[in-house]
Amino acid sequence: MDILPEKLSGPGGASQKNWSHWNATEEMPLEMQFNHGHMVSITVYSVLMMISATGNLTVLSQLVKRKRMGRASRLDVLLMHLAVADLMVTFLMMPLEIAWAGTVQWLAGDLMCRLMMFTRTFGLYLSSFVLICIAIDRYYAILKPLNVTWEARVRRALTIAWVCAALASLPQSFIFHLGEHPDVRGYFQCVSYGSLPTPRHELAYFLLNMVLMYLAPLISTLYCSSAALLEIMRRANTANDKMRRSGVGILGRAKARTLKMSVTIVLVFFTCWSPYYLYCIWYWIDQDTVKSQDPALQRAIWLFSCTNSCANPIVYGVFNRNRWTWRTGHNARCRNGWRRGSRFPHGDSMEISAATLARAKNSFQDRHLRRDSAFVHNSSQKQILNNNNNVHGIV
Repeated sequence: MDILPEKLSGPGGASQKNWSHWNATEEMPLEMQFNHGHMVSITVYSVLMMISATGNLTVLSQLVKRKRMGRASRLDVLLMHLAVADLMVTFLMMPLEIAWAGTVQWLAGDLMCRLMMFTRTFGLYLSSFVLICIAIDRYYAILKPLNVTWEARVRRALTIAWVCAALASLPQSFIFHLGEHPDVRGYFQCVSYGSLPTPRHELAYFLLNMVLMYLAPLISTLYCSSAALLEIMRRANTANDKMRRSGVGILGRAKARTLKMSVTIVLVFFTCWSPYYLYCIWYWIDQDTVKSQDPALQRAIWLFSCTNSCANPIVYGVFNRNRWTWRTGHNARCRNGWRRGSRFPHGDSMEISAATLARAKNSFQDRHLRRDSAFVHNSSQKQILNNNNNVHGIV
């Protein structure tokens, strides 16, 4: 009995099953029956679903409260969309995997097969594209903090991220379809088998998915974070920093922490997804060796990649402890809204808005205008006194 391995042609590849060659005179293969591996998948997905739902709903509720109270920054808006993307993975992809592992075969028909394959990857793509938006936002926040036009571009960038996620997920609806087992009548599965004409097309589709979902957020974050880090180091070594003298320099520590948070989020993304894509690359380089591996290894790697949705709210919570402490009681803040021991209202703000930066810029300009006008006024007075002295001297 020759059992073909599961295909690895893109995100969610752990469920893209090939058919098993089965002789009607033999017993049905183990992977076509409910077995111990399916039980483990159901258990792990259930645990991940509870952790991810609790963490992301908590983060989303906190960010929504801040937005309603007018304290939401650009980064807060971006993190809201990241939490929504992770919740889509939590409530769309994970329940699908649980139900699919329980039924083993696909029982929902061809339309639901195509629709669910679209939705199970939409959240993954959206999460990757929002990470790109966060990387670009950190670039502008640190290298070009007085660029107020980026405030409006953030919403446009998020709209583009949603549209691109939908377009990137759309091919899943055409590649996946409902197929009946050639040897077992009445046994249906949602498969991608036979949709692409040649292995080269399958490899091209996999590489496209890897670039969009994995390499693009990784490269963009590495570039933007490196540029931002160099700028922070340059400012730290510059004594005559105009931003410091204008009052904006006190936010350097908060900006450095937001940079650390965004880099940590991408490092978690890299840690969770790297084993899966390395395994996929291994498959395309040496298929014979991968076929000889235990199928549980591939399932474990795919489950590990799904932990990324659980890790994001944990990272956010660790880097935003001080932002939530001001709500714990009246002793946590003073009457004017400033937390004791903090230089920022409502704790150490993770980001300042464009309006705040504009006010700081105007304050800086007004200060120079007042200084220039005072210099002109003093010069005029001195000139008058000199003229008076000259007149008295002549008399």
